[in-house]
Parts: sequence; C-alpha cells; structure tokens
Amino acid sequence: MSGAGDNPIGDPTAGPRGRAALAGGVHGADALAPLTAVVLDALRAGAVRRGGPLPGGGPEGVEERFGALEVLPRHGVGAETALRELVELVAEGAADPADPACAAHLHCPPLAVAAAADLAASALNPSMDSWDQAPAATTVERAVTAELARLVYRRGPGSPGPDALITSGGTESNLLGLLLAREEARAAGGRTLRVVCGATAHHSVRRAAWLLGLPEPVAVECPGGRLDPEAVRGALAALPAGAAALVVATAGTTDEGLIDPLPALADAAAAHRARLHVDAAYGGPLLFSERLAPRLAGVERADSVTCDLHKLGWQPVAAGVLAVADARYLAPLRLTADYLNADDDTEAGLPDLLGRSLRTSRRPDALKIAATLRALGRDGMAALVERCVATAEELAARIDAHPGLRRRPGGTGISTVLFRPTAADRLPPEQGDALVAEVRRRLLQEGRAVLGRARAEDGERGGARLWLKATLLHPHTRAADFAGLLDLAAEPVTPVLPAPRTTARTDGGTV
Repeated sequence: MSGAGDNPIGDPTAGPRGRAALAGGVHGADALAPLTAVVLDALRAGAVRRGGPLPGGGPEGVEERFGALEVLPRHGVGAETALRELVELVAEGAADPADPACAAHLHCPPLAVAAAADLAASALNPSMDSWDQAPAATTVERAVTAELARLVYRRGPGSPGPDALITSGGTESNLLGLLLAREEARAAGGRTLRVVCGATAHHSVRRAAWLLGLPEPVAVECPGGRLDPEAVRGALAALPAGAAALVVATAGTTDEGLIDPLPALADAAAAHRARLHVDAAYGGPLLFSERLAPRLAGVERADSVTCDLHKLGWQPVAAGVLAVADARYLAPLRLTADYLNADDDTEAGLPDLLGRSLRTSRRPDALKIAATLRALGRDGMAALVERCVATAEELAARIDAHPGLRRRPGGTGISTVLFRPTAADRLPPEQGDALVAEVRRRLLQEGRAVLGRARAEDGERGGARLWLKATLLHPHTRAADFAGLLDLAAEPVTPVLPAPRTTARTDGGTV
C-alpha cells in the first residue's frame, strides 16, 4: 500500500513537494519548510521596499503596485513563485503596526511567538465545532478560557463558576453579551430588553441591538468622555414598566481610551435590577498588571465582559474573548446537531463544542493565546501592558512641550493620546478641523505616518474639535521614538475645506 505522500497517480501537483502539497500529516512540515523560508524572505524584502509605516501614493499607488498580476491564471505559476510575488506585494503595501509611526488604531504588532503558533494552527487546521475535529485543541481552549475567566472574575469559594468563550473580537463578544441578556429577559417572562449605553459606546452595541431585533439603545450623556452614572440611573428609571434592562459600560473607549466609572455603574444597574455588560475590548488586558488592574475595579461585578487580545495583547487577528460571571449564563447557546454533538456522544463523554460559539467552523485561536501566555507568563504580559501605558504618558508630556502641537486637555486614555497642530487653533473652528484632517491625509498619502482621528470635546476652548489620535500598542517603543512623528504632525499644511452643499431650485438650477 502506498502512503499519502507517495504520489501513486503521478500527479506533479501532489506529493510532499508538489504545488498542491499538504501542510498536515507526516510530510506536512517538510512541505512547509521551504515555503516558510520563501514567505520570510518575501516579508523581509517587502518591508525593505516599503521603507516606512505604510506605502506611499495612497490607494492609487497600492493599486498600481499590484498592477496586472493575475490571481487566477489558466496555468498556475507554482507555490514558491505565487508566495514570493503576493507576500512581497502585500508586505510592501502593508500598514506596519511595528513601525512607531503607525499609531492610528487599536492595531497591534503581533508577537512572534503568537504568529508562529498561528502557523501551527493553520497547518493542523482543527475546526472547533466538534471534539473529533479538534481533540487537543479542545483541551487547550478549555484551559485558556478557564484562565481568562479567572483573570476577570476573582471569586472566592462558593461563588458561581465563571467561564469564557473565544470569539472573533469585540463585535462578536458584544453581540453575545446582548444576546445572553435578551434570552435571560425572555426566560424571566418574555420582557423586552432595553439597552442603556453611553454616547461613546462602540458602534457594535447599536449594531447588535439591530441584529437581535431590540429597540434602539438609549444613549446617555458622557461628560468628559465617560458614561455618567446619574444619567444611567435616570435612563433606567424612565424605561417602560416591566422592561428588562442591560447597561453597557466601556473600559477603553475607541476614540480616547477612557474607562467608565464601573463601580458606580454597577451600583446603578443593581439598583434597577439591570444586567451589566462591560466592553473591555481595549482595557481588559490591564488585568494582567497588579499595578493597573485597579483601573478596572468593578468589572468583576459585570454579568459579561468583552476582551480583545488582538489589541493590547499582541495576538494576530482574531483573538477575542467573552467572559461571564456564571457559566450557566451561557446555556442559551446550547444547540444540538446530530453530526457534531449527538446526545449519546455527549453522554458518553465527548466534549460538546457547538454551544461554545455562535459560529460553527472556527479556528483554534486559543493556541496562539496559550503559547503567548505560557511564554511570557502573567508578569511578562503585565510588563508589556505597563510599558505601553507609560509610553503614552511620556508621549503626552512631549506633546505638551512641543511648540507646534497642543494636546487635548486632561489625562491620557489607557494608551491613547489626542493632539492637534497649534496652527489649527489659529483658524476658525471649521477651517481648523479641516487642517487637522488634511495633516492626517497628507501623511497617509506620503506614506510617512498613520495617525487616527477623533472628534472630542475641547475642555480648554469649548466645543467639539477634531484631533489627531495616537494609539500606542507597540510594547517596545519609548516616547523618544515618536519625536519625528510629532514633528511631521506639526508641519504646515493648507486645509482643504469641504465643498459647500448645493440645494436644488424649483427652476432646476442650484443655489
């Protein structure tokens, strides 16, 4: 009998070194080794050709580089050529979060250990919808989720047992948080769930309410960017009689990295018998640090908590988590499909994975998380988180000392700093905001920097202003690494004002 790698039919695309060689099995590593070398060389070459945080020339420049490359040719070019061409093109045209000048978004440079573990996950390709497709990966996921649940919920003996699920990120985790609260409300008598959140809540909260057929969330005021507990109490008191409620708090807003007052919000929710969900997609990893964890005091009182480790956890996307205070809260996710989790198989001891996600087929994302946690330990993770937070505070001080920049008044967010050129303050508000927007676009077009944008209140001059945003997720940078970026942001530029709106006249013209 010939083995699977013996190519018995003489197909040149098969076998351990052919164009269609497989990544798994006994010969999988042999097939991957030369291709991995090609990928690494292409990544290196692409980064050198890019030479900065992102490619210059804007969208048109990237399209031009891709050129006439045919993705589906009549005859294939072979694995090594395809990889070399495509990986080098994508690397050259990438926004590189490992470059200090790439600081716009919650977009982290992944740790090498996590990326390497992700390669192993891709090669083994377990599908986390049934145990017989993922025996060992099931065990790894169970260990990871148990550890992360304990990180969020530090409970004493006799408390409900917490649990956690691996998700694709904050959007899915927030959807699950609302779904579980809706099902709890239905189980308590079929009441309509009303969601109360801050005006600064992530857009996925509104989207989740829409997907679940819930009323539009009640968005309450956020003075200084944080959810006001008294406003929440008022919103809860104003809900229709008999309505069930879910308060959604944020630990790390997208625009400013601010943390809502969680203890007071937990008190407000408890006073009105409302559920509490905390979106800590950004701020959750502060819990690794004994010094920073007190910033999330009160999170342990939430019924459910979102946390993304592909933000301040340095994982390749995706690496989301939903933690719940009581494992029984996950019961509504249970589902039976005979080919995946037949009752007799479950009774015989085969783990049931189908109720661990809204998805069916899903990657073993817990593997890269496990490799990272084991490699660095809690102290190592804490050190990286603390470094990002400290660097943001140092950057804020540098901005305060820079003659061409002004920082948004107040403290920094978790690792987010808002600032704008002082030249914008010398213009009328609309023109000043247009200048800020043009600075950002110019730097993108030239490939020199990736800064974000955020509209937030200006406590110094009043009113909302447009700010440049630096989100620091690079764990090995220091404030001095951003000196050039600050100078770029302060360079003079001519604002491009939006075209005036036109209104149709009754005679067919415009005014």
